[in-house]
Amino acid sequence: MKILAVSPHLHSGETTPVLMHAVLLALTPALLAALIFFGWRAFWLTAVCVGAAVLTEYLAALFFHKKNCLNDYSAVVTGLLLAFVLPPSLPLWIAALGAVFAVLIVKELFGGLGQNIFNPALSGRAFLLASFPVFMTSWTAPFDALTAATPLAAGLKIDEWSMFLGNIPGSLGETSALALLLGAAYLLCRKIIDWRIPLGYLGTVALFMYLAGQNVAFHLLAGGLLLGAFFMATDYTTSPMARRGKWIFAIGCGILTSVIRLWGGYPEGVCYSILIMNMFVPLIDRLDEAKSK
Repeated sequence: MKILAVSPHLHSGETTPVLMHAVLLALTPALLAALIFFGWRAFWLTAVCVGAAVLTEYLAALFFHKKNCLNDYSAVVTGLLLAFVLPPSLPLWIAALGAVFAVLIVKELFGGLGQNIFNPALSGRAFLLASFPVFMTSWTAPFDALTAATPLAAGLKIDEWSMFLGNIPGSLGETSALALLLGAAYLLCRKIIDWRIPLGYLGTVALFMYLAGQNVAFHLLAGGLLLGAFFMATDYTTSPMARRGKWIFAIGCGILTSVIRLWGGYPEGVCYSILIMNMFVPLIDRLDEAKSK
């Protein structure tokens, strides 16, 4: 008798720890860039988010009498990704609260790895943004502690080279496009992520902004679009399984991101766009399954 475990189903022979190790390695350039641009604030914010995520997962396993899954490193990835979407100046206790919410509420209460509906890191960010909007929209410029607005928030005309390198105000791990693209190239070469989602996501935003008369390069480099397209939207658990479904999911994320950026009350649309499309993943998979029969 064959036993089928819950999703995600990996057919390549890659284990979850191996995949998580690959993601952590791919995120290393962005982490180094954050340490360069934001210094010790980046170190402590990352340490608190990762530590709180790991501790929460450990205590949740004890409370729910489940097998301890710390050795799959998924909590480390969640904590690191959460840190990457937070302002460097955020009080550490707020960052820890976001990590607890991401792991306990979004992941463990849904059954653990592979059963959560929403992306944990982005859910943690959305929770903190709703709970502490002032702290979550206070940014600091690289290399100093001066308050500054992000390019999207202020509509600043920053040269694309600075945005590409990451020498701009923004969330901890979102500013350096170069670092994110290096990590993304590694994941694509290893075939850890499917190219359809980031291509469909970025391509939709580029086309939408071009038709709207916007600066395409600015919108591709600004905010959390690259981080979201390569590291958030491609999450195995919260993205569609079939190829057609991946295109639908990616295009939906791109349209929502563009609409929120252009006409929404909040300048950045990546977080909410991915979370909204996460809700439709079961339906997209069901439709793909029905059409394949």
